Amino acid sequence: MYTPEHFAASPSAIQELLTGPSAANLVTMTGQGMLATLLPFVYDPTVGELGALHTHLARNNIQWSEPAIGESMAIIQGPDAYISPSWYAAKAEHGRVVPTWNYTTAHVYGTLTIHDDPAWLGAHVRALTNLNESEREPPWTVDDAPDKYILGQLKAIVGVELIITRIDAKTKLSQNRPEADVHGVIAGLQTCGHSQMAAQVEQASIAARNSAPRLPSLKNLGVR
Repeated sequence: MYTPEHFAASPSAIQELLTGPSAANLVTMTGQGMLATLLPFVYDPTVGELGALHTHLARNNIQWSEPAIGESMAIIQGPDAYISPSWYAAKAEHGRVVPTWNYTTAHVYGTLTIHDDPAWLGAHVRALTNLNESEREPPWTVDDAPDKYILGQLKAIVGVELIITRIDAKTKLSQNRPEADVHGVIAGLQTCGHSQMAAQVEQASIAARNSAPRLPSLKNLGVR
């Protein structure tokens, strides 16, 4: 992934992409060509040196049964939004502005392990459910459904573990724009209802103004 230095993701940004409730596109190269499926996942930091993404595929999905050739990749997409040049103070000053797109994303590379035993699958769906239900009141749990029903559902899926070997991550949040332009971007995003992206742009701007030292090296997350 092309990542200029000023758009390189910090370890905290990478951690947020890995640990927040989210889904990722799992991409594998196989003898049948490239296969991809959008899947919800849970990050487990205890596996290997860099952790692992745990997810599952429908048993009828051939992606799990087609051996992956080389590394596989999960593409995690954070908030993204169109940035209008009309929001920039520079538009009124000289007009030399164009549209762009802000986003946060991580390309997580690793090796695949397939899990087809009820114990692993049961623990996985509980962890996945708990992660996504954590802010609900009251949260739904797997125990709310009949055991026999859950066992039947588990038979219809196959567990997938992506053991992470490296991560490429990028946070493109208007860090390359003058401060006046950034203020315009934040206001424009808030007006359009993109509050999450506006907050991230504001956080990136504050970090840049304060010249905050970088967090510990990205090497410990396998980031190039």
